[in-house]
Amino acid sequence: MTPTVFLDRDGVINVDVGYPHRIEDFSFIEGAPQAIARMNKCGYLVIVVTNQSGIARGLYTEEQARLFNEHIQSQLSLWGAHIDKFYISPYHPQAIIERYRCDHHDRKPNPGMIEKAFKEFDIDKENSFLVGDRDTDIQAARAAGLKGYLFDGKNLDNFVSPLLKF
Repeated sequence: MTPTVFLDRDGVINVDVGYPHRIEDFSFIEGAPQAIARMNKCGYLVIVVTNQSGIARGLYTEEQARLFNEHIQSQLSLWGAHIDKFYISPYHPQAIIERYRCDHHDRKPNPGMIEKAFKEFDIDKENSFLVGDRDTDIQAARAAGLKGYLFDGKNLDNFVSPLLKF
């Protein structure tokens, strides 16, 4: 079983510029690449669980979200870091695109994305946790039986380092 750090994406890994999806608008939150490299070196899986309601709102596509995530991954590689898996929820109850219009079990504060990770990976729940920047992130962690920490938006490495068990 592997300890895992679940991370929200926008506002935790990358600067939230309002529905970020364009590579030219990408920038890391201070300390994010270092934090993820530290998690990797300490033997943690790093899994992103992110609501992407911009897809449901018709602002960008699932493919654009995938390409944005690939860009994050390529930028992390420059720091010797990686994310083990990205889970996205493109759903929203007021979606303009009908196929995404629902309060899906994957949409945080629901725990669906975390539960998918539990099925896909051999995760040590006791030594795993989630870091998010919204109450819905913390609610999803609790619903999945994990500790959740509300990120202050400053330096992710400084925030996460004390939480890691070396």
